[in-house]
Amino acid sequence: MNGPNLNLLGTREPEIYGKKAMEDCLNDLRERFPNVDIEYFQSNHEGELIDKLQDVGFSYDGIVLNAGAYTHTSIALLDCIRSLKTPVVEVHISNVHAREEFRNYSMISAGCKGVIAGFGLDSYRLAIEAILRIDN
Repeated sequence: MNGPNLNLLGTREPEIYGKKAMEDCLNDLRERFPNVDIEYFQSNHEGELIDKLQDVGFSYDGIVLNAGAYTHTSIALLDCIRSLKTPVVEVHISNVHAREEFRNYSMISAGCKGVIAGFGLDSYRLAIEAILRIDN
């Protein structure tokens, strides 16, 4: 699940986020994990992210969440994540701690099972591998 502006992967600030589109990343993940049902959702709207988390957060085995800029601002996402039974792994493509100071703090980390940052789109693979190792 991706938050705001991540629909522009491949074209948005490629020096930070790379030149690969999310669709390419998803194809790679589905090929690497053929026995895992990988669904994808992206929204630029906080409420839609919350609605989707609530929709899947009681029945899925795991959620990989790149909340984008909402990571640093959304108490509502934190409250939602804390209410779910499904483990959530927070993901960032860039190393947010090596960027602007306001990106150094995550409002949602406290509700997540773990955080993966700085490995480009490979962060999504690492998150799936982590979820597969969680004892649900």
